[in-house]
Amino acid sequence: MSIETLGWNQHWNKSFTVHRDQGCEPGRILGQDRERYDVRDLHGESSAEVAGRFRHEARGPEDFPAVGDWVALRPRVHDGPRTIVAVLPRRTVFTRKQAGRETVAQIVAANVDTAFVVAGLDGDFNLRRLERYLATVWDGGARPVIVLNKADLSADAAERVAEVEAVAPGVPVCAVSATSGQGLDTLAPWLLGGTTVVLLGSSGVGKSTLVNALLGAARQKTGAVRECDSRGRHTTTRRELLPLPGGAWLIDTPGIKELQLWIDQETLEESFPEVTALATRCRFRDCRHGAEPGCAVQAALSDGTLSRERFASWSKLQREAAWLAGKQDQRVRAEQEARGRAVRMEHRRRTQRSPKR
Repeated sequence: MSIETLGWNQHWNKSFTVHRDQGCEPGRILGQDRERYDVRDLHGESSAEVAGRFRHEARGPEDFPAVGDWVALRPRVHDGPRTIVAVLPRRTVFTRKQAGRETVAQIVAANVDTAFVVAGLDGDFNLRRLERYLATVWDGGARPVIVLNKADLSADAAERVAEVEAVAPGVPVCAVSATSGQGLDTLAPWLLGGTTVVLLGSSGVGKSTLVNALLGAARQKTGAVRECDSRGRHTTTRRELLPLPGGAWLIDTPGIKELQLWIDQETLEESFPEVTALATRCRFRDCRHGAEPGCAVQAALSDGTLSRERFASWSKLQREAAWLAGKQDQRVRAEQEARGRAVRMEHRRRTQRSPKR
């Protein structure tokens, strides 16, 4: 297998110039277990770990390699793990806020061409959740495709497709059954050789079954969902880059229990184009779409041309994005203050140690 089959092209070749001049070799991250990575390079597959200098200079978790990343590796000099010295700038990235109180980004997948946002056509079907995923995919630069799985279990699949198309204008929507194989051929246009696709979705939507169907082999463990709410348990426990028979690459991800946003407010314009278009017709530029006179958004809500559920979802995501921006500003200020304190302490230490004249 050549490195070109992994998706290496002229763009990556140009990005790698400075590292090539330093004697490094390119590789792509296939999987990750804590601080150890599975990487594919010119010599085949091997394990790798980041260099000490890389670890010291990293600003946060988002700087470390993620599945799908292209990296620069030191030349192999022994049989141990390869050493990662740099991550090439990402073309696209799927990022969410890391679980917990700390405002830190978590990279789920990098350098994907298409994101298959998978939802189940069962009791767990949720339009608002789809909107959240779409906003995150748009923000990362990938092309979204909505995959409605379990079509064989739904008596109203066509109605569901219409509902999704209404909240995701211009986004392809495919109704499939990973179990029976129904509709899987509709995914072929996004599974071309050398391209990378990531599967995103909650637990229980059938991502692992879909992976097995696309691979043509039962590689991923699957599990049943609860009858009461159609929710499932995590059967995929790690993110990994898998080769598909047609030459495409698939990043499978564990089911996401709660997708916490890591986007800016401008991204929501792409996810809610009808709200954005209405906002340009408001009387005031800084209209908050509440009780202001001449609000085109409120007028559309009153006459029914804009769904109240859709507007409520937009408002909620706007508030989350604003909250995140505030937290990020606080984090930046805290980091700047910490660096300033470190500089002052180092200056004081050197001053105290310098000999008196």
